[in-house]
Amino acid sequence: MGYTNTYHLCEDTRCVEPRALHELLSLCGLSLTLISELIVAPPSHQIRQSAAVMLRMRVKKHWKKIGPDHRERLAALCCPIPPPQSVIFKSSVGLLLLSKVVESNPEPFKPHYRQLLQLFGTVLQDLDNPTAMYYSILTLTAMTAYTGTEEMNLMRSLIPTLIIALRHLIKADQDQASEAMEVFDELMESEVSIMVPHITEIVHFCLEVRTRNTTLTDSLRVKALSCIAFLIRLKSKTVLKQKLLNPILQTVFPVLSAAPPPGEEDPEDEENSNEDDTDNESPKHFAAQVIDTMALHMPPEKLFHQLMPLTQACLASDNPYERKAGLMCLAVLAEGCADHIRTKMLSSMLQTVCQSLSDSNQVVRSAGLFALGQFSEHLQPEVSKYCAELMPLLLGYMSALNQAKIGHVTKAFYALENFLENLGSEIEPYLPTLMETMSALSNAENLKLKELAVSAIGAIANAAKEKLVPYFLPVIESLKGFLTDTRDEMRSLQTQALDTLSVLARTIGKEVFSPLAAECVQLGLNLTNAIDDPDLRRCTYSLFSAVSTVSPDCLNPHLTAITTIMLLSLKSTEGVTVSQWALWLQTLPIHTTQDVAVYSISTQFSVENAYIDEKEDTFMLLFLRPALQKLLGVVLPSFLEAVHSERERHVVMGVLEAMNAVLKACQGEALQSPGRLQEISQAIRDTVCQDGGGDEADDDEQQAEYDAMLQEFAGEGIPLLASAVPAETFQPYLNELLPLIMNKLSYTVADRSFSVGTLGEILQSLVNVSGGRACAGKLSNKLLPVLVAGVRDSDSEVRNNSVFALGALAQAAGPLVAQDYPMMLSLFSNLLSKEQDRRVIDNLCAALCRMIMSNMEGVPLEQVLYMHVHSWDVIPGHCLP
Repeated sequence: MGYTNTYHLCEDTRCVEPRALHELLSLCGLSLTLISELIVAPPSHQIRQSAAVMLRMRVKKHWKKIGPDHRERLAALCCPIPPPQSVIFKSSVGLLLLSKVVESNPEPFKPHYRQLLQLFGTVLQDLDNPTAMYYSILTLTAMTAYTGTEEMNLMRSLIPTLIIALRHLIKADQDQASEAMEVFDELMESEVSIMVPHITEIVHFCLEVRTRNTTLTDSLRVKALSCIAFLIRLKSKTVLKQKLLNPILQTVFPVLSAAPPPGEEDPEDEENSNEDDTDNESPKHFAAQVIDTMALHMPPEKLFHQLMPLTQACLASDNPYERKAGLMCLAVLAEGCADHIRTKMLSSMLQTVCQSLSDSNQVVRSAGLFALGQFSEHLQPEVSKYCAELMPLLLGYMSALNQAKIGHVTKAFYALENFLENLGSEIEPYLPTLMETMSALSNAENLKLKELAVSAIGAIANAAKEKLVPYFLPVIESLKGFLTDTRDEMRSLQTQALDTLSVLARTIGKEVFSPLAAECVQLGLNLTNAIDDPDLRRCTYSLFSAVSTVSPDCLNPHLTAITTIMLLSLKSTEGVTVSQWALWLQTLPIHTTQDVAVYSISTQFSVENAYIDEKEDTFMLLFLRPALQKLLGVVLPSFLEAVHSERERHVVMGVLEAMNAVLKACQGEALQSPGRLQEISQAIRDTVCQDGGGDEADDDEQQAEYDAMLQEFAGEGIPLLASAVPAETFQPYLNELLPLIMNKLSYTVADRSFSVGTLGEILQSLVNVSGGRACAGKLSNKLLPVLVAGVRDSDSEVRNNSVFALGALAQAAGPLVAQDYPMMLSLFSNLLSKEQDRRVIDNLCAALCRMIMSNMEGVPLEQVLYMHVHSWDVIPGHCLP
C-alpha cells in the first residue's frame, strides 16, 4: 500500500493531527512536499538516504525548540489508535518520519512502544511494500535499546516475521537490507534474550545470505558473517547445543578459501595496500573473524574436533588460496586456544607453518608469516624453545626477500619482531647477523624499509638488553639523523625512531645511556615544538618517561615546558568526542597537575585514536599525590560497575588489570572507603563464578580459554587484597574466595597452574600483614594436601607453582607448620632426584630458604646442603642457595 501523493496524505480524513506534521517540519525549516518528493520519487538510494539523514539531523537539532506540546502532538501523530487505521503509517513518508524522529529521540515514544510493535507486526507482513518494511525495521532498531520487560515478549514474537521481511527486502533493495540487518546487532547488544529462542533461525538466515547467488553485495555478506560472530560471542554454548557449529564452519570455509576475481588480489595481499589499515570490510576478513571468535569463546576440544579436518584439507590442497585459508585458520586460533595448542599441538602446527615459508606462492608465504607472528605473540614461552630451528629459517628468509615488495617485507618483519621480542639471552648468537641486516635496511632509500628496520632494532633491544652495547653508538647516530629531519614524509619514521629510542633507554643500561639522556630530551622537545602530531607527542612522552628512569636530573631544566605540553594534551578535545567528565576538565586551571590527573583518568572517550593514546601516555607520566583519595573515589566505582555490567570479556579483563594495578600501587589507601573491600571481593567472586558471559550452564566442565583467562585476571586481585589489609579483616572474604580457586584444581593444566599459583601468591601476601601468621596456620590443613599433590603433578608449571606455594606457606605460617617440615623435606628430596626443569629446581631452593628462615630448627641443614651439593653434580648452571 505504497504512497506517493503528498496532498492526498495531508487531506486524508483518517490521518491523526496532520497539521502537527506540518508544524514540526516548519519548525525544522523543511517542507513536507520536498521531503516526500525526495524520498518517494527518486530511484536513487543515495538521494533517499541523504534526505533521510537531513530530516533526522534537523529533527534532532530542533527537538527542544519543538516544545512539550508539539512533542505530545507528534507522539500522537506517530502513534494513532489503532495504528493500522492510519494511512500515513502505511506510506513511505509516514514511516520515514517515524523512523527518523524516533531515532533522534526514542525515549518520548516509550509509552507508545506496544502500539508501534503491533504496527510493525502488520507492516512487516506487507511483503509487497519493501520501503515500508525498511523504515519499520529502522524504527525498531532505534527503539530496541529502550525497550522494557513489558515489550519483550511482543518483540520476541516479531523475530520470525522480521526474518521473512528481510528475505524479501534483500530481493528488493540490497543496500536497504544491509542497513536493516543492523537490527540484529542492536538486539544482541541491548537484549540478547529476545533472540535466544530464535538463534537457529537467525543463524540459518545468515548462512543463507552467505550462500545465495553471487549477485549479493559484499556488504550484505559481511553483515551476515558479523551477526554470526556476534551470536557466538554472546551465546557460544547455545550455538554448540543447537549443533550449529558444523553448518557455520561449512559455510565459512568456502568464503575463507575463495580466490579473488581474475586479475585481483585479496586486500591484505595487495602490494600497495596500507599496512596500517584495519578497516578491511571484505567477507573473507569477517570469515576469519568468525573462526577467531569461536577460538575465543568455545572450548578448544569441541572446536578443534570439527575445525581441524577442514583446516587440514585446505593445507593439503593444490589451490594456493585454500592453503592460505588453512594457515589463516591456524593463525587466528593462536590467541583463543593458546593453552590447548601449547600443550598438545605446537610442534606439528609450527612444522606446518615453517613449511609454508618455502611455498612457491607468495600469498601462501604471507599467510605463513602472519601465522608465525601470531604464534610468537600468543604461544610463549613454548615457541621460543624452537629458537634453534626458527631463527636460521627467518634470517634466511629475510636475506632472500625482494625489497621492492614492501607489503610482503612488512609481513616478514611482523613475524621476525614478534619472535625476537621474547628470545631473551637466546638472541645473542644471532646479534651480528641481525644488526648487520638492520643497519643495511636503515640506510635504504625506501622510508618504509627504514621504519621497519628501526622497529626491529627496538625488538632486538628488548631481548638483548646490555648485549646490544657494541652496536649502540651507530644505532643512536642513525636515530638522531631521522629525528632531526622535519620533512612531512619522515613523520612515521620519526615516530618509530622515538619508540625505539625509548626502548634503548630502558634496556641498554644506565651507564651507557646516561651521557646521551639530555640530548635525547632536547630532541624530543624540538620535535614537539616543531610538529603538531599526536602520535609524535605520544612517543615523546614515552621517551621522557624512559629517560626519567635512567637520568632524572636531565629533565629538571625542562620540567615547565614538558608539563605545559602534557597538560595541553590532556585538555585538548581534538580528534575525540568527550563525555561530561572531559567537558568538566576544560574548566580546570591549567597549573593544577594533580587535578588534571584526577579528571583525565575519568574521561570517557567515544573513540580510540592517536589523540587518546597521546592522553594516555601523558597521564602515565604525571603524579597523583594529594588527589589520591579523590581519584580512587571516582575510578574504583567505575571499575566495579564495568566488571558487573560490561559484556565484552576483553574489556572486563582490561578493567580488572587496571583495578589490580591500582590495588598494587595504593594498597590499603584503595580500601579506605567503607564497604570498598566487600565490593571488590564480591566483584572478584562474581567473575570467578561466572561461566562464559552469562550463557546457560553446559553439561560438562569445558569452557573457552578466554573464560578461564577472565577468571585468572579476577583471581590476581585476591593476593593484592590480602596484602592490603590486616589478615583478620580479610579472613571472612578469603574464606568465601578460596573454595572458588580450589575448585579449579580438577580442570585443565592451565586451571591447576592458576589455582596453586594463586594460593602461593595469597600465602606470600600474608607474610608481612598483621595477623598473617595465624591466618596462614589456619589455612595449612586445608592447603597442604592440595599443594603436595601439585608437587607430584605431571606438568612442570603446576609443579613449579606448587613448590613456590609450599615455600610461601612455610614462610607465612612459620613454627605453626613445623610438624609438617619432615614431610615437606622428604617431598622436596624426591622431587630433586628426578626434576629436570630448572625453574622448578630454582623455586625448590627458594622454598628451602624460606623454611630455614622461618624455622631453622626444623631443617637438618647438613643433610639439606649435602643433598644439594650432589644434585648440582648433574645439573649444571646452578649455584647453592
